[in-house]
Amino acid sequence: MMPAMFEAYFQTFEDPEGGVALTARLAAFREELARRQLTGFVIPRADRQQNEYVPPSEERLAWLTGFTGSAGLAIVLATEAAVFVDGRYTLQAAQQVDVRAWSIASLVDPPPESWLTEHLAAGDRLGYDPWLHTSAAVERLAKACAKAGAELVPVDSNPVDSVWTDRPAPPLGPVTIHDAAFAGEAEADKLVRIRAEMTKLGVDALVLSDSHAVAWTFNIRGADVSHTPLPLSYALVPKDGRPTIFIDRRKLSDSARAHLERNADVRETDELTDALTRTAQSGAAIALDKATAADALSRLITSAGGKPMGGNDPVALLKAVKNPTEIAGARAAHRRDAVALARFLAWIDREAPKGTLTEIDAVEALETFRRETGALKDVSFPTISGTGPNGAIVHYRVTRKSNRRIVPGDLLLIDSGAQYEDGTTDVTRTIAIGDPTDEMRDRFTRVLRGHIAIARAVFPDGASGAQLDTLARQFLWQAGLDFEHGTGHGVGSYLSVHEGPARISKLGTTPLRRGMILSNEPGYYKRDAFGIRIENLVLVTEAGIADAEKPMNSFETLTLAPIDRRLIDHRISKKEVAWLNDYHARVRREVRPHLDEATKLWLDAATEPLP
Repeated sequence: MMPAMFEAYFQTFEDPEGGVALTARLAAFREELARRQLTGFVIPRADRQQNEYVPPSEERLAWLTGFTGSAGLAIVLATEAAVFVDGRYTLQAAQQVDVRAWSIASLVDPPPESWLTEHLAAGDRLGYDPWLHTSAAVERLAKACAKAGAELVPVDSNPVDSVWTDRPAPPLGPVTIHDAAFAGEAEADKLVRIRAEMTKLGVDALVLSDSHAVAWTFNIRGADVSHTPLPLSYALVPKDGRPTIFIDRRKLSDSARAHLERNADVRETDELTDALTRTAQSGAAIALDKATAADALSRLITSAGGKPMGGNDPVALLKAVKNPTEIAGARAAHRRDAVALARFLAWIDREAPKGTLTEIDAVEALETFRRETGALKDVSFPTISGTGPNGAIVHYRVTRKSNRRIVPGDLLLIDSGAQYEDGTTDVTRTIAIGDPTDEMRDRFTRVLRGHIAIARAVFPDGASGAQLDTLARQFLWQAGLDFEHGTGHGVGSYLSVHEGPARISKLGTTPLRRGMILSNEPGYYKRDAFGIRIENLVLVTEAGIADAEKPMNSFETLTLAPIDRRLIDHRISKKEVAWLNDYHARVRREVRPHLDEATKLWLDAATEPLP
């Protein structure tokens, strides 16, 4: 029988109802739109704060369409309906969505607005929930409607909720204090830095619409969404006086409330609109995060006489640059995680060739090894365990229905991470089960060479992730190959495993600063065959080049786990071999003392130097 701790992985929205149930939901939704005199409606995969992971009560897109990816949008018209996804989810959407009722289209190029201009007619009324879209998103929708001669209509209540009769209740996860031993900076000191940024912006107040920003600023964590210790909340920070935190008080213990009230007033979530109205009535300039602030907030400020100032949340960059305590915690978390990873990889090498394990078995085993560290709070995202063709689905999530046996001749792609109080981890390894083909070795080696190119990169202070992204793709490009996701994302400190604003990608314009933690994860995916990804987390550090004419940075690799030597072919260069051997020597040095004897022997063989 499956242990209770794993039940949540493989039910609810991970393997949604299909067929008749979804058809009935779409029909009921269209009836509700007609009742409201709406021609259509836009359903984003979002909550009021644009979180990546949302509570079950906010999973409107999954409930209506069956698609469970972390990014997407649906548009329902009277006779047409479409689900929009990016390149990570093209294969997944095709498997989950009823293509007889829904078409599947691009979320990026072309965007959904292009679809709207083709399918809306003059006089149509397209509805949207202003709490679930940013102002920038609403502007794009409005332009598309205007081009078609249609009207964009904000609604007071979401029509999905009207037909979702068994919608779960909002979460009430308890708030915990993030101790100074992990945070490394007091709340009052953080507020001083935030206000200095507000002065630069020339604003009278700042709305923290991102719960991650609230959690970081006030050194709290929560349990309102899966995999991220997030307390759903808002804060209003004036340039003078005490901030106010808006949170459901049922989440607060006496100690948590006392902790918050040292530096802020505490109010109920539904009091935000009144407080924001009072602030705006004086004509105040109020900063809003363009990435997470709901259009409803901007509309409210404007109607009350204030000036909404959309831009980048200054807290995002402050949070992304880790302090010495957080950096030390990240190193400790990765060493701890490495012990669990070594035990798991040794177990896979021993058991998988027998052909009896499944993808779910791998998920269960890896989390068990992590739990046995005694420090695991949660996995940092749903473990991706894909073998054979499932590995080619970039953000694949195994369900009971899709669960595949791991057999010799396949590759197993395992992408996982952990939440520890001192740090967040994220690591991907691709493992050969039995003998890999020459094609597998070629593709793996090209991905590995790109990974090493990022790991060895030296770059000027202030360079962006877009300037480095090509390094990861160059060897794939030489063979006419590529991958349809970013090379790296930022990572929080016991917060979101996907943290902005910095990233390594074609769109990564934020300068990389010392103290930022990012992923290094190039990949390759052959549809219906296999997937490859190699991911380590890296820390931006000073390069330490003697006599350098300008400040230079490099990466310190944090992740400590063997890379499968069996998948490397002769194309790897001497410098790349030297990097890999040095990396594996470090893995042995830091991880081996904490392993049992059998796993030590496996690690010795897995990290043996390449000639």
